[in-house]
Amino acid sequence: MSAHGDVDLGHTLAGWTGTTLAGLGSAVAGAGICLDRAWALWLGAALAVLAAAATWTLHLTGWGKPSGPRPADQWDWRVRDAGAAHGHPDCLGCRLAGRPVTATARPRPQPEPAPGRP
Repeated sequence: MSAHGDVDLGHTLAGWTGTTLAGLGSAVAGAGICLDRAWALWLGAALAVLAAAATWTLHLTGWGKPSGPRPADQWDWRVRDAGAAHGHPDCLGCRLAGRPVTATARPRPQPEPAPGRP
C-alpha cells in the first residue's frame, strides 16, 4: 500500500510527458522574458501548447489514467489503461474527443447518505 492508500495519484506516461514539456516551455518563456527575446517567449508558448496536445493524445491512446482508486498492479506509469477506449467518467479530455462514458467505464463511487437522512 502506498502512503496515499489505494490511490496512485495519476502518475502516468501522459502526465510525466506533459509536465516535462510544460516545465521546459515555462523555462524557455521565462528566459525569453528575462533576456528580452521575443522568439524565446513564443517558443515557450509553443512548447506549452505542445504539452497540452501531447498529454491529451497520450491520454486518449491509453497512456493516461484517471486518478482515483486502482489495483496496485496498475499503479506503474508504464501500464496502459485498458478502459481508455470507452472513456473515463467526468473526463473533459474524453468528452472533447467524443468518447461517451459507457457501462464498461469505472463509475465514481457515490458518497453514503448521512445517517437519519433519506
